Amino acid sequence: MSHDDHSHDHDHDHAHDHPHPHDSGPFQPDIKEPSEDWEFLEIALRELMIDKEIITAREIQDKIEEWDGKCPEIGARVVAKAWADPAFKARLLADGNAGVGDLGLEVPGLKLVVLENTPKVHHMVVCTLCSCYPRPILGLPPLWYKSREYRSRAVREPRSVLAEFGTELPDSVEVRVVDSTADCRFLVLPLRPEGTGSWNEEQLATLVTRDSMIGTSVAKAPIRIA
Repeated sequence: MSHDDHSHDHDHDHAHDHPHPHDSGPFQPDIKEPSEDWEFLEIALRELMIDKEIITAREIQDKIEEWDGKCPEIGARVVAKAWADPAFKARLLADGNAGVGDLGLEVPGLKLVVLENTPKVHHMVVCTLCSCYPRPILGLPPLWYKSREYRSRAVREPRSVLAEFGTELPDSVEVRVVDSTADCRFLVLPLRPEGTGSWNEEQLATLVTRDSMIGTSVAKAPIRIA
């Protein structure tokens, strides 16, 4: 996908760049002080809108809390449903928006594309110019996803980046990096782990991680009890 498609409308809650329980990863930016141009712009714009009484600090906080209610477990439910229900999986891959709509979910104003990982192809998502992310499905993006290092290296050396996440893929597996845009978001459908043929959707969802839906890792293997 061409980087020229990035006319970002920034549906990002940049005011909410504090540490998050799911922020673990090899690319951890310094979050103490703003350093990116968009961070300074966001602060200035936010303060100006509050000063002009266009929006209140309370309304901003309410929106932050709304996004905090969204989490990767929502996406895990989508993936588990796709693993367990071939008809749903087909709808999801054909039209991501319609597919998640079957579960009462929406990605307003954006196209959702679901990419299936297979034994031969592994997808990894990046947003090279910003941090576009399927927030209604995965919640807030991890800090490493927004870091300059991840955004630049994921395209240039994806296998090295995957290795830093502990994801080692055979040479026979093609790695495809997809670049999110202002109007399109990607969700990776991880490869279903072996040994889960009898598992129900609730059990399957426990194997799906945020990183596996970004493509920096694979789904967790089931724990085998001797």
